[in-house]
Amino acid sequence: MATRYWVSSLPVGQGSSTVSLWSRLQDSISKQAFDTSLYRFNIPNLRVGTLDSLLVLSDDLLKSNSFIEGVSHKIRRQIEELERVSGVLSSSLTVDGVPVDSYLTRFVWDEAKYPTMSPLREIVDGIHVQIAKIEDDLKVRVAEYNNIRSLLNAINRKQGGSLAVRDLSNLVKPQDIVSSEHLTTLLAIVPKYSQKDWLSSYETLTSYVVPRSSRKLHEDNEYALYTVTLFIRDADNFKNKSRERNFQVRDFEYHSETQESRRQELEKLVHDQDALRSSLLQWCYTSYGEVFSSWMHFCAVRVFTESILRYGLPPSFLSVVLSPPAKREIKVRSILEGLSDSSHSTFWKSEDEGVGLGVAGDGDAHPYVSFTVNLI
Repeated sequence: MATRYWVSSLPVGQGSSTVSLWSRLQDSISKQAFDTSLYRFNIPNLRVGTLDSLLVLSDDLLKSNSFIEGVSHKIRRQIEELERVSGVLSSSLTVDGVPVDSYLTRFVWDEAKYPTMSPLREIVDGIHVQIAKIEDDLKVRVAEYNNIRSLLNAINRKQGGSLAVRDLSNLVKPQDIVSSEHLTTLLAIVPKYSQKDWLSSYETLTSYVVPRSSRKLHEDNEYALYTVTLFIRDADNFKNKSRERNFQVRDFEYHSETQESRRQELEKLVHDQDALRSSLLQWCYTSYGEVFSSWMHFCAVRVFTESILRYGLPPSFLSVVLSPPAKREIKVRSILEGLSDSSHSTFWKSEDEGVGLGVAGDGDAHPYVSFTVNLI
């Protein structure tokens, strides 16, 4: 699938017709740039309005196009990220079931959605409002999804860090803890290189440690997690003595209800993340189609407006979509220029300067209307 297209129009000269001009263009492309895809871009007879209104509209077209194109790309990137995270095979993006490249190359104006008798400004403003609403909706949905992801990432960081900082709840079982009126179990974080020192000294750090009560529960790259049981009244003293020997006693209280609550909370977050991801992905598929359809109607208005301003009235031009390979672009430009009647291009050359002026802020000046549509 091509990802870069030119939407262009050529003026129909006196004594000629769109049919004959289309035939000449097809013939030239097939002979000189045969690997360039070429399609008619069918635009209906839109309401022209006044020249002043077209001039004012043309000033806004480039900026509006950049906005619409930006939203389109933003949704596409979101789709790609969600598909990657979900492990979903990348699917062809569509507009009502039609692949987007086919929708562009076989464009048909939606009269029901955009009545041709509506003023061009009304059509453009309506498209802009619709796309802005979709963008706002995207921001809200993505923020909701990212919030869940952030909560899960925070939990995973707690569970994935070193023993000195990570959550210990999933490493400690009820049978590891002694809790009575007089006895308590502490959790000590011991540097890996100091384990022998710990095992040989913990019983004598204070006077009220239960002999042979220390057991190793877990070990990571830096630390080992040990339990130690002692009298409650000696706990603070033991913590201080441990700190002096570079052993860290972590504050920890085991409650089975809390552990179960945390487990259920984690399961709910994972479920909510999966549900939101799936919902967001489906919304993006649908919204991308809506944005792309609106964008192509906007392009049709843009071609029509710029063609009137460039070639004059009554409307008499051939609008096309091309996708030339990079190596053929210069040749295709030459073909289009050769078929343009520059005497009709009022915005193309001035008698004094003889240079391209462009329309609606286009960077590349040609004796015909042309702008690029980047699908990606």
